[in-house]
Amino acid sequence: MFRNLEIIWTSFKMALQEFRSNKLRTFLSLLGITFGIFCIISVLSTISSMQIQVNKDLKALGTKTIYIDKWQYTPGPDYPWWKYIKRPTPKFDELRLLKMKVPDAAHISFEMETQDRVDYGDNSLTGVSYYGNTEDFDKIQQVTVGTGRYFQQADFDHGSPFVVLGYRIAEQLFNKPEKAVGQTVKLRGGKNAIVIGVIEKQGQSLIGGWDYDNCILLTYSFMKQMIKEENANPKILAQAGSKMSTEALQDELKGAMRSIRQLSPTQDDNFSLNNIDNLGKFFDPIFSGMNIGGWAIAVLSLIVGMFGVANIMFVTVRERTGQIGLKKAIGAKQGSILTEFLLESAFLCVIGGLIGLIAVFALTLIFSAILSFRVIIPLNIILLAVSICIFTGVAAGIIPAFVAARMDPVVAIRSN
Repeated sequence: MFRNLEIIWTSFKMALQEFRSNKLRTFLSLLGITFGIFCIISVLSTISSMQIQVNKDLKALGTKTIYIDKWQYTPGPDYPWWKYIKRPTPKFDELRLLKMKVPDAAHISFEMETQDRVDYGDNSLTGVSYYGNTEDFDKIQQVTVGTGRYFQQADFDHGSPFVVLGYRIAEQLFNKPEKAVGQTVKLRGGKNAIVIGVIEKQGQSLIGGWDYDNCILLTYSFMKQMIKEENANPKILAQAGSKMSTEALQDELKGAMRSIRQLSPTQDDNFSLNNIDNLGKFFDPIFSGMNIGGWAIAVLSLIVGMFGVANIMFVTVRERTGQIGLKKAIGAKQGSILTEFLLESAFLCVIGGLIGLIAVFALTLIFSAILSFRVIIPLNIILLAVSICIFTGVAAGIIPAFVAARMDPVVAIRSN
């Protein structure tokens, strides 16, 4: 055990000595390893962070949720928009019928949206999203009010002139979001509304969807006083309960909608049932392609780096020929010599990998500052990179190590 630790420590010191004594040569030789590890860690970390953010955004759209809309949410190159645009929009009366026909649905909500302005004193904001909803909306969506309160049942029933502001809207109108509660703002058409709450800061979504930081939440009853239902992109949200699968809910909704719209068996659906849980599958090929591209660049870089490390090790063996001969003359075995050089080669690759890791860490700080999501380096990716460095080092040093291990001690000493 002690002997093995001594070999490892000696190999580590030799690798550091090689790096210090021939900095430029060693750095240039390790450049391929550094770039390869940089590609692996940066690509995998970015994709992993994007997947985490996308899953978070999909969860924010509502788990086990079906969006009933005239539009299909998975567009492609052959997206038949001319077919969907002719469809009727969902109606509030259909929501009532769905609640009766699909009693197993945990929550069903009607939602409509538009963009308009909001004013407070001399401050005016344009392009603000208005979301008008019924009472089940906050049970389907992750709407967390940080200051104030959410709507009560009486607000939905009577169409009370109350609104809940998004964080950035409240910040831009009142400087400090907490000051917004209790204030009166002017909405579409000059209609006044009292702010009863402010949503917690959400951050930007990668896949679109609900922009809660830049929105105003209203009750459906209040919003329809300002805009006609059919002009506000209406949709119905239905969520399955804990004992009901999304697929089962989708089947029930399909039958109910066909019945409500009185479609004959030969007529196509004039609505779309968008399963939010299935949207994640749309991104899988994209992430897979990015992974393949990153690995392809990384493998080429590692191959170049492997030859560079092999070159270092051949030079090292040549420079230490006399030292190798002395070691073998006093009893060092071939296995010890072989292990020593393989470990040294592996340590050199790890040094190159650490340089790449430091570069990636600096890059993540830059990306996190400019992108709409935080880029992190998961521990499993770091461990994968270290494993690749060790494997690459062993593969690069195997031939030079065998050359050193098979040297004749007498010939090696004389060649010094």
